[in-house]
Amino acid sequence: MHFAIIAAGEGSRLAQEGVALPKPLVQLNGCPMIRRLIDIFLGCGAESISIIVNQEMTAVQEYLKSLDLPVPLHLTVKSTPSSMHSFFEVSRSFTSGKFILTTVDTIFRPDEFSKYVAAFDADDNADGFMAVTSFIDDEKPLYIATDDNLRITAFCDDMQPGIKYISGGIYGLTKPALNVLEDCMERGVSRMRNYQRALVDAGLNLRAYPFRKIVDVDHQQDIATAEAFLNE
Repeated sequence: MHFAIIAAGEGSRLAQEGVALPKPLVQLNGCPMIRRLIDIFLGCGAESISIIVNQEMTAVQEYLKSLDLPVPLHLTVKSTPSSMHSFFEVSRSFTSGKFILTTVDTIFRPDEFSKYVAAFDADDNADGFMAVTSFIDDEKPLYIATDDNLRITAFCDDMQPGIKYISGGIYGLTKPALNVLEDCMERGVSRMRNYQRALVDAGLNLRAYPFRKIVDVDHQQDIATAEAFLNE
């Protein structure tokens, strides 16, 4: 299994609220968020880890270059207009097999994540394995419609009747999903949620995997919230 982290955002809201460190280096319980993800991925048997950071994050670049990991670390330094474009950049290092992508500020419990990885690895039919949660913490959540077998049928900007979940920001994908990504780039599509809609439109078999809780770190107060969640 290959893993990737999108850490190319500016973290402007945290900076405006007085957080001096760039978002990937903000610590949760004494560990930088980006290192926490790397350690979780290594614990799940990562074959490689790909990371994209923007050109202004020199401290993050230096931190990542200083790491000595037991697997290949593919670092891309590029400022992009959206997370979908960042995904396209890191996807170039995926040559075969399955891969899991998340953003650097997506906070989840390692035990839930390891079960998710194992389930995705064991599924021979799914083109995508999307983490979902019924816990709504996001300011602009992406709502996910599913059938009775947890196959994803739609991605919605607003709550619709029968919807139980929102996106958790963790994407398990396969080669067919990369083909759709390339098509989206050629057509000028932007935003991850529009890419996900394109996956449904292409008829891919996308499965929802429920997590009890996933939180994002977008504001200073979210740091304490995330630490408390991880310490539960």
